[in-house]
Amino acid sequence: MFEFINNSEERGQVGIGTLIVFIAMVLVAAIAAGVLINTAGFLQSQAEATGQESTDLVSERIDVTSSVGIVTDNADNGSLAEIRIGVAGSPGADEIDLSETTIQAVGPDGQANLVFANASTIGTVDSSATEISAGEFGVRNSSGVFVDDPVISDDDKFTIVLNPEIEPFGTTEDPFGESEQSSIDIVSPSSATTSVELRAPDLFSNDNEAVRL
Repeated sequence: MFEFINNSEERGQVGIGTLIVFIAMVLVAAIAAGVLINTAGFLQSQAEATGQESTDLVSERIDVTSSVGIVTDNADNGSLAEIRIGVAGSPGADEIDLSETTIQAVGPDGQANLVFANASTIGTVDSSATEISAGEFGVRNSSGVFVDDPVISDDDKFTIVLNPEIEPFGTTEDPFGESEQSSIDIVSPSSATTSVELRAPDLFSNDNEAVRL
């Protein structure tokens, strides 16, 4: 039933074969262990990066405190002269640079991505929203002055100013006005997004009045 190997040369060949198989198994195990270690390190790095991104999305979120429109000096035409959105940092938020913030807007006249406009391109404190160019938005501080470096920190509050006469809100001949709607996403530098729905009243009663949107 059993075959005995008496020849010393044959026994030596069997021993060498077993040793080769053993070494191969050790090498395979070592390679597998290396792959597992690398995979574990990669997954840990991914988890840390995802956790940091999630933290940034919370710590750099912008809160909207108000949204109003300023009626033109002729309420009968049913148009707005300005759209104002009050903003502040969410509770516990880090500093948020509004100059690095973008706005994705959809309105009666299409859609557009808006970027920050420096105060120098808009004008003085008395400048209106109509001085803001297409594709841009302005920011005023609590004193009502357009600023170049709007950074939200602690209790700082700012007002994002939109021009009702540019896309996607309207045109010079037909600005954003009565009964019209617009959806905007305010995207912070960390990509935290705050969505706002703007809805104008069906009828404007008084010249230069502020109406809730």
